[in-house]
Amino acid sequence: MKYYDQLLKLGVFTFEDIKNIVGSQKAASYIATTYSKNGYIKKIKRNLYAAMSLESNDVVADKFKIGSSITRDAYISHHSAFEFHGVGHQLFFEVYVSTAFEFKPFEFGGVTYRYCASKGNEGVLTYTTNRNVRVTDLERTVIDCIKDLDKAGGLEELLQCLRLIAYLDSEKLMKYLKIYDIQFLYQKAGYILEHFQDELKLPGSFFEFCRQNIVKSKRYLGDKDDKNLVYNSKWRLLVPENLLEFMEQGGDVIV
Repeated sequence: MKYYDQLLKLGVFTFEDIKNIVGSQKAASYIATTYSKNGYIKKIKRNLYAAMSLESNDVVADKFKIGSSITRDAYISHHSAFEFHGVGHQLFFEVYVSTAFEFKPFEFGGVTYRYCASKGNEGVLTYTTNRNVRVTDLERTVIDCIKDLDKAGGLEELLQCLRLIAYLDSEKLMKYLKIYDIQFLYQKAGYILEHFQDELKLPGSFFEFCRQNIVKSKRYLGDKDDKNLVYNSKWRLLVPENLLEFMEQGGDVIV
């Protein structure tokens, strides 16, 4: 157990980390094999390990630390970032991990880790008080989830998450929208966030900014085959009628 405390402090680590601690390839192989056999560490996937608690016999790192350790530039994003910030309406047994290094989905400890293509490090924060977890800030998370609704748990789940947020920085929202610079995203962001304008304390200038970046094309926010779509002329979107009722009444989504 000579090196256990150092590995415990890391929480999640690679074989290279073990090698740097013990000093040689041979010693690292011995430690990885012996510590795994004795229950001090556990293999997450190829070249990724987690330290085990000797008291609870469980992994010491949570799913957010594991996710942001999968690659050297990995960070928690989309609905998983909502969960980290405490505004996830539902708890998912999967973690969205953004990185420039693609990996296949894998399961560990009852949680599935899914790859998302990284769109850059703008708005990515490192929480040193939480074992150096890397995660998108709330504004980047909102824009990412509006862009990729499937990774937000769907439109209804996104709306429920937004109801739990007390404030968003409009300048940050506009910065992230500019980075993507997608017309449909401006439409969706303007339409969705307008229904939470007062709660999120968003100024009118934010919505004017969104409107200035859309043209005449109509888009669908929902299933094109849905016969209950209604047209919103301001944002040039066809949206589910029951979705409008949900947001206006503040009740539960009818599905």
